[in-house]
Amino acid sequence: MCDIEEATNQLLDVNLHENQSSVQVTESDLRSESELLVTIGATVPTGFEQTAADEVREKLGSSCKISRDRGKIYFVISVESLAQVHCLRSVDNLFVVVQEFQDYQFKQIKEEVLKDFEDLAGKLPWSNPLKVWKINASFKKKKAKRKKINQNLSKEKINNGQEVKINQRNVKKEFTSHALDSHILDYYENPAIKEEVSTLVGDDLASSKDETDESSKEETEPQVLKFRVTCNRAGEKHCFTSNEAARDFGGAVQDYFKWKADMTNFDVEVLLNIHDNEVIVGIALTEESLHRRNITHFGPTTLRSTLAYGMLRLCDPLPYDIIVDPMCGTGAIPIEGATEWTDCFHIAGDNNPLAVNRAANNIASLLTKSQIKEGKPSWGLPIDAVQWDICNLPLRTGSVDIIVTDLPFGKRMGSKKRNWNLYPACLREMSRVCTPTTGRAVLLTQDTKCFTKALSGMRHVWRKVDTVWVNVGGLRAAVYVLIRTPQAFVYPSEQDGEKGTLW
Repeated sequence: MCDIEEATNQLLDVNLHENQSSVQVTESDLRSESELLVTIGATVPTGFEQTAADEVREKLGSSCKISRDRGKIYFVISVESLAQVHCLRSVDNLFVVVQEFQDYQFKQIKEEVLKDFEDLAGKLPWSNPLKVWKINASFKKKKAKRKKINQNLSKEKINNGQEVKINQRNVKKEFTSHALDSHILDYYENPAIKEEVSTLVGDDLASSKDETDESSKEETEPQVLKFRVTCNRAGEKHCFTSNEAARDFGGAVQDYFKWKADMTNFDVEVLLNIHDNEVIVGIALTEESLHRRNITHFGPTTLRSTLAYGMLRLCDPLPYDIIVDPMCGTGAIPIEGATEWTDCFHIAGDNNPLAVNRAANNIASLLTKSQIKEGKPSWGLPIDAVQWDICNLPLRTGSVDIIVTDLPFGKRMGSKKRNWNLYPACLREMSRVCTPTTGRAVLLTQDTKCFTKALSGMRHVWRKVDTVWVNVGGLRAAVYVLIRTPQAFVYPSEQDGEKGTLW
């Protein structure tokens, strides 16, 4: 049994208070609890459900169900795999499913429907999902504690101007009981990192002991949890509103558990997802979306990291590929690529010096975060940022394997009128730098009419193989997957001497 499994088994010894009664998990139950299977739900960028399902199968080995409610997937895992779920790059929010009703029969009278919601709270199998929530809460607490400790160590290194000496003997003596928890935390933060227990020096050691004492005191003195209920409803045949369902169901949950309702500073968020006749009750495992991971310097049109990951997966990067984002903005796409596909080289470019500066700052912030996490200087990331003109890229013909970019929609950036000239010029220059036959391009735009017209004049160099419809900030946009044809790029001046200008 690996360290991760052993640490998870320790965390499975939880005290849950249901209906004022304490549920104890004994040592004899730990082995069976570690093999407990639970259903995890995840919200993903609308349109990238299949891409997220493929990532789950690839990294977790679990079959995945795509919900009828667009933007959600469900998969079954063992509790010991919970840390790996948080490392998925395509999901925004996670929740553990309490129970799913495929064909819930809603009554015609609103009062009767709300009464059914009240009765439902006491009939649901809360025990296992609450155990998963407890384990997940332990992950988040330890992650925050390690982050604070590493930040203090980093500051001390900067102040002293020298490396802090590591005394592993003292660390092992002081933190023997927490060693396994440290290993599982390393996997939770990054599955590729298997580092030793972090070293605490001076005041950091004392503060850590104080925090340990406080956490043990909290465990021995159970506190009343604070909660809220969030109802997400879709469908036109419901005789009730989302607020009414959340209010009545939440009141029943409060009566059942004796928890305290708090809409802002809550410990547990209970989810009531309703889509037509499908009802799913769950418990949230994330406080904020997992897409908030790379970007610290935002621009007017910053792309979500989860959407950037989905676009990159569509082009299927291979080792040693050169991947270019010629209109990078804040660098969300190349930064996500450099984090996940480290055996490729990523180039972020833009014609706006402010955008290039933001991208460079985001790259620097990511490097600093990596150094703090690892506690040592980083070798860097396979990425660079440059300022250029999209219509005249300083790249050799046929030197790029993949182009992934977010084209201007013509709303916050640029204009619909300018796109009629910009899109054809972009596709022409992209066809020049992209490798014939094997080159790929994944392009996101909301101005589909203009792009379709531009692509129709470039069919000799670009072939469309797929279109994925996504939701970007409430706008319906399209992700076009293109393949570079075998035809070599011919400069307009050369074509003028033959059949006239092709562009």
